Amino acid sequence: MTGEISIGGVYLPSILLLAVAAVLLTGIATRLLAFAGAYRAVTYRPLVDLALFILILGLLALLTGPSA
Repeated sequence: MTGEISIGGVYLPSILLLAVAAVLLTGIATRLLAFAGAYRAVTYRPLVDLALFILILGLLALLTGPSA
């Protein structure tokens, strides 16, 4: 993962772009979990959604990191 990405001459931190992608993927995942009925076993849904976002963001950061 590089430090900054230039989009149209504007430098954006790469973690910002990863966070936007993680929000979109989390939205898709929460809709799939709601459709499957997995939230019936959860007592506090916002906490599960936050944990899912953090997991997806971490996975994206690992996948886009520098390859050794």
